Amino acid sequence: MREVPLESNERAFEFAAALLAQRIDVVVFLTGVGARTLLDAIATRFDREDVLAALRRVKVAVRGPKPSVVLREWQVPIAVRAEEPNTWQELLSALAAADEIANKRIAVQEYGRPSTEFAEELTRRGARVEQVPVYRWALPEDVEPLEAAIRGTIAGNFDMLLFTSAHQLECVLEVAGGLGQLDAWLAAAKRCVVGSIGPTASETIREHNLPVDVEATPTRMGQLVVQTLDAAPTILANKRGSIGERRV
Repeated sequence: MREVPLESNERAFEFAAALLAQRIDVVVFLTGVGARTLLDAIATRFDREDVLAALRRVKVAVRGPKPSVVLREWQVPIAVRAEEPNTWQELLSALAAADEIANKRIAVQEYGRPSTEFAEELTRRGARVEQVPVYRWALPEDVEPLEAAIRGTIAGNFDMLLFTSAHQLECVLEVAGGLGQLDAWLAAAKRCVVGSIGPTASETIREHNLPVDVEATPTRMGQLVVQTLDAAPTILANKRGSIGERRV
């Protein structure tokens, strides 16, 4: 998959104007790439240093380590951090513990697709929420490798399928559907060991009636690979009745 900047940055400009006018209490950064993209967009209309100074005056919350790195570079203090596995639920709990929800004006930098559940829960708890999208997910420009992987799964060439984001699965399903092979791919995937990077990806996998055989703990790529490899022989034996060569 690839990240595609939104054609219109009006929501980003509206956020910046509100931030500079001190009409925002909390800014939530969900991704590092999103944080950089947001500031770059804003800097085309507003002074970059003025925006950073405004961020230093509000409470800043982060979902995971990647936006934390960016904010340290900007010398912006982080007031609230989500615990592992860094989903919106942990972020919500951290904001609640810091008493940064009720009657607060919260801006949420989004990533790929709208963080609807997070925004709805913040609103239900008394926050006024502004969602700020800065990019969306799209299919890769060259889908041939993905098409080959889909056909390979159907042909039984793979034993393990690893997903490091929810949208990766959605891309697979979209391309498989375009090939007229969606049902065949789903059936073949159920015979493989399905590994997930964490709860958000796992939720999407289960929504499509696929098993989550391994969920990385902690949510790191290396852990996903190692833990899935360790578990694969037993899982494959249960699914297929025999232990075969592990192919990813």
